[in-house]
Amino acid sequence: MIGKLQCVVMDCHYPAGLAHFYAKLLGGEVDRPDPRWSLDEEWSTVHLPDGMVLAFQRVEDYRPPMWPDPAHPQQFHLDIDVEDLDAAEERVLAMGAELKDRERGWRVYLDPAGHPFCLLGAVRSVE
Repeated sequence: MIGKLQCVVMDCHYPAGLAHFYAKLLGGEVDRPDPRWSLDEEWSTVHLPDGMVLAFQRVEDYRPPMWPDPAHPQQFHLDIDVEDLDAAEERVLAMGAELKDRERGWRVYLDPAGHPFCLLGAVRSVE
């Protein structure tokens, strides 16, 4: 091992708004003081319950990915397990996410800044 992941950072126009979106989606505390970085209008964070940190940095000329257009690649996405896919979809849409695709067992959304993320339903055994 060379290192330990400190956080995942996403570019966006409005860091605090995106931090609050992900805190509602995943739980956690927005902009908890942390000696590793400063918090201001350029940078916002969410400390998740499991210890992972998501960070959001302001980029003036931010251009979101255009999933699934390979000319504007997604760069990365988050997969999020949920117990009830339909209930989770209702909540993320109410929070400002946009549904982009429905696949077998998962659904693809864009967050308010255009980053794709997937909600994956609970795995069911086949009988």
